[in-house]
Amino acid sequence: MGEGHMGDSAESKWRHHGVRVVHGNELDTNTPQTPGMNRAAAITYARAGAEKLWAGTVVIHPNAKTGPHHHGHVESVIYIVSGRARMRWGDRLEFVAEAGPGDFIYVPPYVPHQEINAAEDEPLSCVLVRSGQEPVVVNLDIPAIEEPEEVHWVDDIHSPPNPR
Repeated sequence: MGEGHMGDSAESKWRHHGVRVVHGNELDTNTPQTPGMNRAAAITYARAGAEKLWAGTVVIHPNAKTGPHHHGHVESVIYIVSGRARMRWGDRLEFVAEAGPGDFIYVPPYVPHQEINAAEDEPLSCVLVRSGQEPVVVNLDIPAIEEPEEVHWVDDIHSPPNPR
């Protein structure tokens, strides 16, 4: 055996318990669905051995929106691949922001929210990553206000854009 060469048992361990590649045509659509959107799981415990993350794709049909809901203790990150997302959130969905290709959306635990495809003629395609395996969706029966406040979030290390 050469230096740095591991025995068969170590090679076997990493071969079956190492990096996983899930190809786009191998996603699992046998996951909880919501009318107006299609979810497909890529990284789960069953598929890849992930214990703390869930990842997959979401396609929201043109001009479609989800009902108000939250995901319990789970954090979510949405990456916009194509299309235009409009997110509403708050106890009465009183806040709104939009995101486009290349943008990330963070949804903290327990935040009431609604995903909306802002385009009438093209699907909204996203990658979704969650901090847990549980498919927690708590549907909410809350009244949405007519005119939500547009929010431009700025963190503590970036300056807000200068209005012209």
